[in-house]
Amino acid sequence: MDRIDLFRVFARVVETTSFTRAAGTLKLPRSTVSTAIQELEGRLGVRLLARTTRSVTPTADGMAFYEHCLRLIADVEEAENLFRQDANTPRGLLRVNLPGRIGRLLVAPMLPEFLDRYPGIDIELGVTDRAVNLVEDGVDCVLRIGPLEDSGLIARALGELPLVNVASPAYLARHGVPRVPADLTRHMAVRYASPSTARVEAWEWMEGGMPRTLPMSGRVTVNSAEAFIACCLAGLGLIQIPAYDVADLLRRGELVEVLSQWCAPPLPMTLLYPHRRHLSRKMQVFADWLEEVLRGCVRPPAG
Repeated sequence: MDRIDLFRVFARVVETTSFTRAAGTLKLPRSTVSTAIQELEGRLGVRLLARTTRSVTPTADGMAFYEHCLRLIADVEEAENLFRQDANTPRGLLRVNLPGRIGRLLVAPMLPEFLDRYPGIDIELGVTDRAVNLVEDGVDCVLRIGPLEDSGLIARALGELPLVNVASPAYLARHGVPRVPADLTRHMAVRYASPSTARVEAWEWMEGGMPRTLPMSGRVTVNSAEAFIACCLAGLGLIQIPAYDVADLLRRGELVEVLSQWCAPPLPMTLLYPHRRHLSRKMQVFADWLEEVLRGCVRPPAG
């Protein structure tokens, strides 16, 4: 293993805090990763990592060396591309993770166009409503819906998803149509629990320019968008959901919009990718293309 590969292995161990996870994302045996770290520490004459039974963390020397490694790796990759005739042609495998229905309804149907436009890029598409860890899961970028926590990742705002309040005709025939937010106390909702935190989302709306929330009664709680919509169609309660998700159902009359003047604030949509001084060309073109694909169902980013 040459020196720059040793640096790459070390950087991945720091980022994943695990020899096993680093080996998995690099597609190397764990023993190869362990040997690489031992060789690197032997070359430098310092201990780079503090190892416990639960995790691996960089020492003070290791953290300083990690910052240098990132710069050196970026410089080497830039130098390797400098004299290639196709240096501006994006190529390679891109691992992408998207929320379930966005991946299935919006992105997957358009992928043939992207692959035709960029024949040098292959896509590994993960589709889940779970919050994916980019480094631990070996993902190049992930699309997040909703407010972001401070993750140390690069965030590219792609717009905001408008939400609508909907119910099935059968539910409304049985329970009546809510006309104002005060009516919600007499209604049920299909409750949505975050698949990452298990926290049940409260009902939200804007009133007088101020956000309002109300914990809703409900007999069914789900943790996926597919189940959320299916239970609403079955007449089990009201839901709040991105407008693109139910546009066809509203058009066909299978769902009905209610409380249209009292919608929840739109959800920010953000593409996240690891911090790198030089963003890869394949990542740049995919981010631009994804923004094109989503343009029809989002508002421009706030601000």
